[in-house]
Amino acid sequence: MSTSMTTNRIARVAEAGADFTVITTPLRQPGPGEVRVAVEAVSICHTDYYFLNGGYPVEWPAVFGHEFAGHIEALGPDVLGWGVGDRVAVGWFGGHCGRCDACREGDFIHCAEVKVPGWQYAGGYADTTIVPSSALARIPDGLSAVDAAPMGCAGVATYNSLRRSSAGAGDLVAVLGVGGLGHLGVQFAAKMGFETVAIARGTDKLALATELGAHHYIDATAGNVAEQLQSLGGAKVVLATAMSSEAMGASIDGLRPGGELLVVGATPEPIPVTPFQILPTSRTLHGHPSGTAKDVEDTMRFAALTGVRPMTETYSLDEINAGYQRMLSGDARFRVVLTTGR
Repeated sequence: MSTSMTTNRIARVAEAGADFTVITTPLRQPGPGEVRVAVEAVSICHTDYYFLNGGYPVEWPAVFGHEFAGHIEALGPDVLGWGVGDRVAVGWFGGHCGRCDACREGDFIHCAEVKVPGWQYAGGYADTTIVPSSALARIPDGLSAVDAAPMGCAGVATYNSLRRSSAGAGDLVAVLGVGGLGHLGVQFAAKMGFETVAIARGTDKLALATELGAHHYIDATAGNVAEQLQSLGGAKVVLATAMSSEAMGASIDGLRPGGELLVVGATPEPIPVTPFQILPTSRTLHGHPSGTAKDVEDTMRFAALTGVRPMTETYSLDEINAGYQRMLSGDARFRVVLTTGR
């Protein structure tokens, strides 16, 4: 551990477009309903690119990081059900208000005041951070902090969208993209009992997709993706993890009647689709948010039970700029995770 018990390392960004700078600050105490999490591992998500470059209205300087895992180091007043030493993960869902209409309906992910670590409060690029207790997901035995961290965003986005889709066991489910999200999506789809199709550009990921559990592989550069899906009977679900709106649009005609295009890959460009592609076939296209803390916990439990694991490359917190550039390069397989030594 590189800090004393009264100080805390944080990786801070001073302004939009700047590099990360690791500095030491006084250790904070949690307030009512909050806990202090000792961060053991924090995953670098591609969404951090948009945070760092001003795509979200954050206050500068900022501490990002919305996929982290560790243990509770201190409890604030009025925290029930949690104890010091409990192993926990926190993801994109960083807490809810409990007062708005969505919360009163039990729909916490659509809370009008939903909090995201690194946006509404300091995130996990640090030795410790303060979070609302409603953001905590319990890490099951058998799952390391490095494996748990990516489950708070990439893992829950793929697992939760698939389990809430219309697909049933044995249905054809395609995962568009075999990257940071997609390599988890392929594993989850196969473990859920779907006939799983992996779609990627080129053939270099064929062997990996098969190893991850895919029953079929489609090279998006070798012919029409939709026609190839239809030759397999048509997909009940296409889980779009690739950050390409064009690729998403190209897969829509590969859906069977009533099929769903589930969008979890974030990209600002419009998805090209016409009413003629969805109206006569009852196909649907919709986005799926990551999931609540309970959904993250369910994701990790399923992963621990079935052997689903992220493929990771690790760097230390002090190497955050190198890790961030590695993530941006697209060469990492597949989640870059920072460790703190906690």
